[in-house]
Amino acid sequence: MEETYRQLVEMMLPEGTLEYFDLERVYKDKEGLKIYLEEKNIVPSEYKDETLHSKGFLPEMDIRDFPIRKHKVLLSIKRRRWEVVSSGEIVTRNWDLVMSGTRITKEFGLFLKGALG
Repeated sequence: MEETYRQLVEMMLPEGTLEYFDLERVYKDKEGLKIYLEEKNIVPSEYKDETLHSKGFLPEMDIRDFPIRKHKVLLSIKRRRWEVVSSGEIVTRNWDLVMSGTRITKEFGLFLKGALG
């Protein structure tokens, strides 16, 4: 049954979302749905040769998505940040680099880039 739910969730979210984000919870009220997503602790590929430590998350952002059956949908996204141990620099995933690769669709990359900067 879990796989059935995953397939349903994948169809409701921008393509490629569950590769980089975990679905944390869904809140429904009279106005619509709020879907909470948290970036997975997967080191960005451009830092694969560095030692990184997770340093929590950037402030949560709400992004309006396509309505589902006449219900407003907000994606509440928590993006991760990491510290490069050797330099102390704080980094986040570069969505331009991810988008140019083959792991996610252009649609999802543009969605995140436009929404999150």
